[in-house]
Amino acid sequence: MISTAKKEAAFGSWPSPLTADLAALSAKKLGGIAVSGHGSFILEGRPTESGFYRPAFAARCSYSTMKMSTTKKEAAFGSWASPLTADLVASSGKKLGGISVSGHGSFILLEGRPTESGRGVLVQHIDGPNDVFKDITPSEFNVRTLVHEYGGGAFTIDGDDVIFSNYKDQRLYLQSLTSGGQPIPLTPDYGGNEVRYADGVVDRRLNRFITVREDNRLKNKEPVNEIVAVELSGDNIKEPEVLVTGNDFYSFPRLNTDASRIAWIEWSHPCLPWDKSELWIGDLSSEGKILKKSCVAGKSGVIESPTEPKWSSKGDLFYISDRETGFWNLYCWDAKKDCSSAILPMEAEFSRPAWGFGNSSYEILDDCTILCSYRNKGKSNIGILDLMSHSFKQLRLPFTEIFDLLVRDNWLFVEVASPSQPLSVAKVNLGSIDSMNLDYTVLWSSNSLKLSEYSPYLSTPDIIEFPTERSGQTAFANFYPPHNDDYCAPAAEKPPLLVRCHGGPTAEARTSLNLSIQFWTSRGWAVADVNYGGSTGYGREYRERLYGAWGIVDVDDCCSCAKFLVRYPIIDSLRTPFWYGCWYIMMFYIFKFVFYGYGHATLVLPSFMF
Repeated sequence: MISTAKKEAAFGSWPSPLTADLAALSAKKLGGIAVSGHGSFILEGRPTESGFYRPAFAARCSYSTMKMSTTKKEAAFGSWASPLTADLVASSGKKLGGISVSGHGSFILLEGRPTESGRGVLVQHIDGPNDVFKDITPSEFNVRTLVHEYGGGAFTIDGDDVIFSNYKDQRLYLQSLTSGGQPIPLTPDYGGNEVRYADGVVDRRLNRFITVREDNRLKNKEPVNEIVAVELSGDNIKEPEVLVTGNDFYSFPRLNTDASRIAWIEWSHPCLPWDKSELWIGDLSSEGKILKKSCVAGKSGVIESPTEPKWSSKGDLFYISDRETGFWNLYCWDAKKDCSSAILPMEAEFSRPAWGFGNSSYEILDDCTILCSYRNKGKSNIGILDLMSHSFKQLRLPFTEIFDLLVRDNWLFVEVASPSQPLSVAKVNLGSIDSMNLDYTVLWSSNSLKLSEYSPYLSTPDIIEFPTERSGQTAFANFYPPHNDDYCAPAAEKPPLLVRCHGGPTAEARTSLNLSIQFWTSRGWAVADVNYGGSTGYGREYRERLYGAWGIVDVDDCCSCAKFLVRYPIIDSLRTPFWYGCWYIMMFYIFKFVFYGYGHATLVLPSFMF
């Protein structure tokens, strides 16, 4: 039927008020929706801003000013009283130095105790309704290594024995978990802590411990790093046998299942292991000597940083490298073909910078599947990688930080955290994989506080992306709004902003519960914890933005973050201090004394105060 009000024209020739310009400009993109503890927000892609994605929460952030509760006191931002005192923040946290499982299935971890001057103590979980832990390490010992100064990999569990480095003398000791006897030394006494050991694997075939040794006995010279073999008998202490030497640094010595091959990572000055490193393998003789060796990844002329080698039961070597995508992805070296291939290339980080020893970002479940964790724009995920189909199945755990995986039998032990959960260790039932939502139990927490009592004072962060001073580049931050259920601010008042700059510089501002940040947000401050250019978790290009510009890019990005938040406006531009370490305080006062663009002086808070 043709209406008398309509014009007759050929299909494809009709004029329309929906012009090309209108179509191009009218639509915003929806990048996601969420509800946080401080208000709902959406992620908009705005055509008027070249499609740049911004969290459009400015009009929605109440900061407890839109809804006046009769139970809340009205007080200016920054003046709220909080039960999160400085003493409580300083005394509440324990350190986690690694996890393992004994031969009879007991979970063991290394606990750093601030109440004992940071002493490292191995503790063993006792199954039962109360999740009791008992100390393994005798009171006169301190489990800690000083290799590369940052340590890590200070202990190794093999069956019902533990081999550990003692802080005072840096010697290796062997301790039985079942006999209750005292630890016995395995390495010579050099009269000090100049010779150090870290990150090892037990070779039961030859009853020895293969580990990294750092020798500082040559005064006024660089330390000598080597991979050595230490006899486990303890009856006749000998000088360890050198297996690999000649390069500046070593890590991750790993044996295959029959101890016929060994893999390791090495690198040399001036590179750090995430700049350029090499993965090597060596064939071992029946006497345990390396007969021949070859470079598998990171060969001359190839810029990559392989890390975390692990052997499968059938002799394939898996590792993580950033060769193809610029992100740390999983690779497999085929022993028969002598070649490597990426399993599932993607723009996500399956590892992190090896400042210390002992990273374990994945576990080989069988010949077809790998359980792995990865980081993508500020958040951790965990899933199953299918080697046959080269597909990935994401699993669900209610944590934003997931790293250092350990699988024994049908259980996963993993380090986790979230905005409401401090660094913890969860025990996950791998039998629940098919349900997507994994069954888990938290075995250990770094914080002894009853956090449910403090939940009304905890702020939940939003991950924001903001433009930097460099054209086309963006950076990221975790934005914490002020939150305290006891208070609301006067209408139209905006909170002060504290900008925090992490150390490293290749560290990352994470979203795990940080009481140093909550100290401020519970008092009415907003905090922006910035992942400036140079941070890890965003690939090699992002990490290398700091090359030749340390103290420039990072400081600029922190200022750009503050400017971005002021534009909304959701924070008070007159009150925007910066929270840096001493190096950044100096750089900020030299180059950025005035918070440029707004003309307001900026207070810089040294991080050691918190």
